[in-house]
Amino acid sequence: MDRKPRILLCVCGGIAAYKAIDLASMLYKAGFEIRTILTQAAQKFVSPLNFAAITHSSVHSSLWEDTDPIPHINLADWADLIVVAPATANALAKAAHGLGDDLLSCVLLAHTCPVLWVPAMNVNMYSNPATQANISILRERGHHILEPATGMLACAYEGKGKYPPNLEILYAIRSYLNYGKDLSGKKVLVTAGASEEKIDPMRLIITRSSGKMGIALARALCLRGAQVSLIYASVTEEIPYYLYEAVEALSVDEMYAQVIARAGGMDWIIKCAAVSDYKPKQAYPDKIKKGGNLTLDLVSTPDILAELGKNKGPQQKLIGFAAETQDLAANALKKLKSKNLDLIIANHLSNAGKSSNAVQIISDKAEPLHLEGEKFDLAQQIIDRILKI
Repeated sequence: MDRKPRILLCVCGGIAAYKAIDLASMLYKAGFEIRTILTQAAQKFVSPLNFAAITHSSVHSSLWEDTDPIPHINLADWADLIVVAPATANALAKAAHGLGDDLLSCVLLAHTCPVLWVPAMNVNMYSNPATQANISILRERGHHILEPATGMLACAYEGKGKYPPNLEILYAIRSYLNYGKDLSGKKVLVTAGASEEKIDPMRLIITRSSGKMGIALARALCLRGAQVSLIYASVTEEIPYYLYEAVEALSVDEMYAQVIARAGGMDWIIKCAAVSDYKPKQAYPDKIKKGGNLTLDLVSTPDILAELGKNKGPQQKLIGFAAETQDLAANALKKLKSKNLDLIIANHLSNAGKSSNAVQIISDKAEPLHLEGEKFDLAQQIIDRILKI
């Protein structure tokens, strides 16, 4: 796409409407072209001027008082992706049942592009069978739903219905501009982060990993429809709230137990965590006092990837990572063969902790593929490569 991607941001009348102002700002800074629809109810919470100033583009609210004589058709045709955030129960109901009594509902009848809904409302309104039935109808029609987060709501209730972090909405937008739910039905296990092995209650042996690549993979997989189980050690950023499950396993032994317990039921296993090869033979129960030299007796940790390779199912895909400082391709290919992997991603340790990365995707059946970029984009390309195995 030579031009900027076009986002039609539709804001409904919920208390979370003010958060859409920040979403509009993030979209503009990320290089999207944005036009905005505010429902009449949304204007009770936010002003069209907020969005016009931030997006440097038009804001629309009426079928009858717009400079465009047919705004619902032209806005629907203009958009590459329609984003309804926050989406109210009323907007979901009207879209599900084909009502067209205002600008937003008419646009949603006229569109041919993907639609992303971001519901946000009281927990009882969200869990109401009518609302859930409407969401199911929209899903069946191919609409994307980013489920709300769980937490304290503006109405003082606590539960599922909270407007999600705008960063997660931005990731969803980036995914649904290019991908649908092509991984629906897939069960995928991902590991991420740096393992920790205790020396004493204060000190650790820890590997060098931020967990960002593994989290990016889990996020991308889930947005594309996979049922994702994330087993994570020490990480430096928030875990996506919408994963099927996310289980903390800080030590190699803990991660081994959690991974092996789930491995048999998985279609894909992606081992992205940086696990330690060694641990203290025995951890000290109390803090070691400073003074003199200290000698640690180290023993090997379980080789999780080798165990997975040994017991890999006939239809299962096993993907590993290799963090290296030299001879990336040669060392990675050796690991791929010795661990019975389908694919391995090699990256230089100098990229650890960064938001971007440079990797080589290696198999024994194709030439290495070199990729560079932001880790979420790399995750999508890695998934595409796995699909080609």
